[in-house]
Amino acid sequence: MGSMQDIKILAIESSCDETAAAVVVGGRDVRSNIISSQVDIHTLYGGVVPEIASRKHIERINQVIVQALQEAGMALDDMDAVAVTYGPGLVGALLVGVAEAKAIAFAKKLPLIGVHHIEGHISANYIENKELEPPFLCLVVSGGHTHLVKVQDYGVYEVIGRTRDDAAGEAFDKVARAVGLGYPGGPKIEKAARTGNPDAVLFPRAKVSGSAYDFSFSGLKSAVLNYLNGCKMKNQPVVQEDIAASFQKAVVSVLVDNAMRAVEQFHVDKFAIAGGVASNAVLTSSMEAACLERSIRFFHPSPIFCTDNAAMIGSAAYYAYLSGKRDNWTLNAVPNLVLGNIPK
Repeated sequence: MGSMQDIKILAIESSCDETAAAVVVGGRDVRSNIISSQVDIHTLYGGVVPEIASRKHIERINQVIVQALQEAGMALDDMDAVAVTYGPGLVGALLVGVAEAKAIAFAKKLPLIGVHHIEGHISANYIENKELEPPFLCLVVSGGHTHLVKVQDYGVYEVIGRTRDDAAGEAFDKVARAVGLGYPGGPKIEKAARTGNPDAVLFPRAKVSGSAYDFSFSGLKSAVLNYLNGCKMKNQPVVQEDIAASFQKAVVSVLVDNAMRAVEQFHVDKFAIAGGVASNAVLTSSMEAACLERSIRFFHPSPIFCTDNAAMIGSAAYYAYLSGKRDNWTLNAVPNLVLGNIPK
């Protein structure tokens, strides 16, 4: 066993419809990052089917781990710990990763580290930004989550804002389906919006009363559906690209406004975004511009580290490992695990 910088972690992620494994050294050096996506299968159903996801994880997980070790040029015997996402996510999908990680840890007598999925997304920022260290603010936007998080230290989080209803990514999926763009919604809307007019339709920007940093997207989603119904009743043509661009602009402006309000309130000089929706180029460039205006350093992961992957889990696990966190054989999948009270 070398120095702490050389800690080698095999990380596993299976919380939704990506089966992923990675080898991460010293928290920020990704030696391999293998992702097996099931998006083609779920597209047939217009969304993720939990039972199918679980079954596919079982079929793929061993191959993905073997591939991750091969690409890293290492064996299980070289690992110092095994890390796995244990929540939040789909319970059946999470269980596959948790059972696998336990089996490897047990067979190889390795420490087991359970990682919070959202903590993983936040930690994705460490991989490419070697200089980024807490404290900073992070906006996590994905299919299931929209969180504004104060990262006080590694493993220490305070959620200062969250969505009251739909997550941003969920709104993208539902609107894409309504407009006839199909699944997955995020990439499809982003693509259509490129040729649309973002000022064609003024959709509402919801403010949540009593909380400066909370988000609400269900009203926006309803407004889009109402607009579509109105067009249908009046026999007006629906321009997919314009609706996509106008909807995207509404989502992005709410995300940017809330984030910047928090940045000013908490006087932070570093701001990061994370999660699947963080791969949206319009969101990234809007956030970057807003941060530049306020002389705040802006961080965001490359798209491959925004969507679900295991490298981010390995990064989060490294800091948990340093702080002494170890899990035992009672580690279980927790589908609605909350962030901010991660037990030390």
